[in-house]
Amino acid sequence: MALMITDECINCDVCEPECPNDAISMGEEYYEIEHSKCTECVGHFDEPQCVQICPVACIPVNPAHVEDRETLMQKYLRLQSQAPASS
Repeated sequence: MALMITDECINCDVCEPECPNDAISMGEEYYEIEHSKCTECVGHFDEPQCVQICPVACIPVNPAHVEDRETLMQKYLRLQSQAPASS
C-alpha cells in the first residue's frame, strides 16, 4: 500500500528526510511520494515514518497503489538490491 501526500500538506519539510527509500520529494505544489519506491517502511521500521512525523496527518494509503505486506517486502528487497554499495 504505497502512501500518498494530499493537498493538505503544509510543506513543513519533516517527512522527506525520514523516508529510508528516498521516495518523498518536492512536487510542483507540495511533497509527493513515488509509489514505486514506497514500502511503507516495511523492511526498515514497524510503522511508516512519514505518517508518524506528519503534523497535519495528510499521508493516507494511496488507493491506486494498494499492496499487501508481502508485496511491500518484495519491493523493499528489490530496492535494496538496486542500492549502491556503501564503502
